[in-house]
Amino acid sequence: MGRGKIEIKRIENANSRQVTFSKRRAGLLKKAQELAILCDAEVAVIIFSNTGKLFEFSSSGMKRTLSRYNKCLDSPEPTRVECEAEKQDSREVDVLKEEIAKLQAKELRLLGQDLTGLSLKELQHLEQKLNEGLLCVKEKKEHLLMEQLEQSRVQEQRAMLENETLRRQCKFLLLVC
Repeated sequence: MGRGKIEIKRIENANSRQVTFSKRRAGLLKKAQELAILCDAEVAVIIFSNTGKLFEFSSSGMKRTLSRYNKCLDSPEPTRVECEAEKQDSREVDVLKEEIAKLQAKELRLLGQDLTGLSLKELQHLEQKLNEGLLCVKEKKEHLLMEQLEQSRVQEQRAMLENETLRRQCKFLLLVC
């Protein structure tokens, strides 16, 4: 059985009014907290009783929320633009995360790991790419070895020239002495 509707008007009895205030205040603060948690919303509630007592709830700090609120009052248009920019950034982050996941999967396959689910054609394509990559690595390695060999030959020629120069100087010194 549901509750009956009540007429929304000031409660004349002070004791009943205080009890209703306490219960509804607690319910309102509970709903605000639930909204913040369930919807990841920034929520702030400020309540003053008829005696002037302050009751408040804020999901992320009252000062922070009020500061944000005041910014929105001063310039509502940029706030909408900021929200759209945040949504766009969020979409870009999702796309980049997806791209990273694809690249990580591709890297694992190139390392010969996580090959499950690949068809024969995909495996042949992967093998071809690996062979092409291996060929490039071998060519680069050969190029570097040839450069090192050439440097060694140049050093050998310098050493031989220096050796010949020293031999001539020794002969000259022996003749002079």
